[in-house]
Amino acid sequence: MARGARLGVDVGTVRIGVAASDPDGLMAFPVDTVQRGDGDAQAVAAIAEERGAITVFVGLPRKLSGQEGTSAEDARGFAARLAELCSGTVRLIDERFSTATASQAMRSAGRNAKKQRQVIDQAAAVVILENALDVDRNGNLEAVTIEVPRQGNDD
Repeated sequence: MARGARLGVDVGTVRIGVAASDPDGLMAFPVDTVQRGDGDAQAVAAIAEERGAITVFVGLPRKLSGQEGTSAEDARGFAARLAELCSGTVRLIDERFSTATASQAMRSAGRNAKKQRQVIDQAAAVVILENALDVDRNGNLEAVTIEVPRQGNDD
């Protein structure tokens, strides 16, 4: 694994959760929640640049069947905007269970639903990033994730 921080991004309809790793890609931790709307991709790109992220993993919410719906389309659109703004690579990674996993973990830790809403997006981003770091450590990054091309690239 190359040295450098990675980001995990959970794209919701109202908020975007952001998590980051240490430069060695060993641990993931919550960073911020960005409101959806004008400037959201710029805000996430600024976090990526500030942390020197070499890769940004955007969760791709597929249905249980594996099919993609409007949420996946939204995540792909956000990832494409982000790829134009980041110097690092942007990759999509399946995140079917990230919010459910994060929600269950928070309930187990005794967080109630009202308090949970404030940090659930960040917690889901942590789940996405931990999964991506595991995939990368196992050498399956190319097989499991999808690199988002920059529009200006001729490669």
